[in-house]
Amino acid sequence: MSRDWETTFSSWSAGPGKTEQERAENAERQIRQAIRDSAKLQNRNITVFTQGSYRNRVNVRQDSDVDVGIVCSDTFFPDYGDDNIKKALSKSHSDATYTYEMFKNEIEEALVSRFGRKSVERGNKSFDIKENTYRVEADVAAFFEHRRYTSATSYQSGVQMIPDKSPPASVINWPEQHYNNGVDKNDETSRRYKKAVRILKTLSNEMSEKNIKSADIAPSFLIECLVFNCSNQRFNGSNYFSMMRSVLAELFNNTVSDEKCSEWGEVSELKYLFRTPQPWTRRDAHQFLSDAWDYIGYK
Repeated sequence: MSRDWETTFSSWSAGPGKTEQERAENAERQIRQAIRDSAKLQNRNITVFTQGSYRNRVNVRQDSDVDVGIVCSDTFFPDYGDDNIKKALSKSHSDATYTYEMFKNEIEEALVSRFGRKSVERGNKSFDIKENTYRVEADVAAFFEHRRYTSATSYQSGVQMIPDKSPPASVINWPEQHYNNGVDKNDETSRRYKKAVRILKTLSNEMSEKNIKSADIAPSFLIECLVFNCSNQRFNGSNYFSMMRSVLAELFNNTVSDEKCSEWGEVSELKYLFRTPQPWTRRDAHQFLSDAWDYIGYK
């Protein structure tokens, strides 16, 4: 008996239930309190924000952890763009005395004070806060502000971290731009964009459980970005089954070679999706889309 994919996709299109949402909110609330309670951090210019699939409302039941960013704007990492901009700002900018390493260590102290040493694990990029009956698991990342200057008086504001084990390499993200573009895309597609992301992410999880290798290579963030690069008219199907067929067909056809997708960006539209450095390739994405098409049984 063939599978009722329309009913399956309808179920997958919804986010986590009320209980999981409440546990996610509890984790976020406790992390914010940990920072407020820290004598070392409470006078810093700090913003605590949610990011990732939870913030962008594309989280699914099997991936219900919370990603929390803690950004300090007392110190920032500049990207001057060119030497003229750097020269113009050289007199007003000076080396910071408050370092990223100091900030991350103080974040760790605050989290351990709140949750206990056994519940906090320091990773290369973030802290893992273990789940319990009250809260979901949380990943907490420390950031300084990142400024991409377009002139001496204008810049794009993002966030930047330095992993523990690979300095001086760093990671730059654009969470606010990502969030705003995702909201716009969802509005432009009659609120179907985020449903399609949830469907494809849940499908990927099921494929991974069936040992389909390409699903392990394609992380949820890549899936979200792929769907974002699909043209809006592809979300107009009469039902979920036809919508996903249209979305997958366009993404498959446009990732056959580098030519049609070399200009694709992440949802923030401030980083290229398939140019280095990325942990995936265009070929990885294409193979996943091909396997997803076959797994569903589209003709």
